[in-house]
Amino acid sequence: MTESLRLTVYFDGSCPLCRREMAIYRQLPQAATVAWVDVSTGVDLGSLSCAQAMARFHVRDPEGRLYSGAAAFSQMWRVFPGWRWLGWLSAWPPMSWLFEVAYRLFLPLRPRLQQWVRRWTGEEKA
Repeated sequence: MTESLRLTVYFDGSCPLCRREMAIYRQLPQAATVAWVDVSTGVDLGSLSCAQAMARFHVRDPEGRLYSGAAAFSQMWRVFPGWRWLGWLSAWPPMSWLFEVAYRLFLPLRPRLQQWVRRWTGEEKA
């Protein structure tokens, strides 16, 4: 990782929700300081297993610290002006706990939402 990179973002590129959300962030000018890693392609993720990366959202900071779930979103949001307020809010206890609870409640719904988005966009797999 080069000195100028602020984060490495690990996302599930096979998920239509994830792809669309990451596309929003990737259009921002500061996205050039982020390494975007699609974990669905089977790339080597080092100490992060593919199963872990596919199950939850992860980011790694330049010091090598790995964040997951709501904490990972909090780290990523702080890179982007306009999103920073949400990054700082979501890092502040007790809000950090509430964001993590919300993230964990979302995870079981994710497969059903993926299915709906695939059907809605015509990406449904046979």
